[in-house]
Amino acid sequence: MHEQILFAVLFLIGLCGSFFAGMLGLGGAIILVPLLLYLPPLFGLPSLDMKQISGMTIVVVFVSSLIALMVQHKNRFVSKPLVAAVGITALVSSFAGAVFSKSTSSDMLLAVFACMAGFAAVIMFIPRKESGGDIPAEQVTFNIPLAIALALIPAFIGGMVGAPGAYIFAPLIIIFLKVPTKVAIGSTLGIAFLASVSGAAGKLLTAQVPYVLTFALLLGAVPGARVGAMLTKKIPAAALKKGLAMVIAFAAIRMWMDVLR
Repeated sequence: MHEQILFAVLFLIGLCGSFFAGMLGLGGAIILVPLLLYLPPLFGLPSLDMKQISGMTIVVVFVSSLIALMVQHKNRFVSKPLVAAVGITALVSSFAGAVFSKSTSSDMLLAVFACMAGFAAVIMFIPRKESGGDIPAEQVTFNIPLAIALALIPAFIGGMVGAPGAYIFAPLIIIFLKVPTKVAIGSTLGIAFLASVSGAAGKLLTAQVPYVLTFALLLGAVPGARVGAMLTKKIPAAALKKGLAMVIAFAAIRMWMDVLR
């Protein structure tokens, strides 16, 4: 009975988490990780540890970010040069982080994830004037060397914790590369997809993915990501940025409470 309840809970987590992730331009890990940590015990189920969760989320992000990316590409919110510059760098760095995570503890992974989420929340709350909000993705320009440099550390850490870094790439791209919010969000999904390819490979090669639990999560994540991404076009850029910042801040606060216990 517990197995059936756990399967149903994971399905709902995948559905809801990927819906909001697709809408906010996230791969999903920043939402899925807190849900996977704290929701199962509310149903009387055993807690999942961070090592299990990191293996599950990296695979789910691989699938859900691809689905959401396809929708965002149709909406013309994806900058291919930006995805290539940041994504290829992230692909290599994420694989290294995923392999390295085999030798780290669950508590360490949780602390690292909380640090990244806290940093992302802080920089997303920094006010800045929205520039080029209506510029098509193909006309967006940015500093390529800076874009490559920005990808290295977040992708490595993201590979460790099963979160390819969409939740931190989005604010970095918006703040430092000065890319319009909707293009940054759409392009971030492409970056998350590339990072999750190598991150998932690293987790799979080091036997860190619980297959049955991941399958249950995927069943909900696939439709959730598609519907969420379809709603992005109908929401103002300022609202998307505010929603992204609030989600990240909530997750960071909750995890730091656990880290500091």
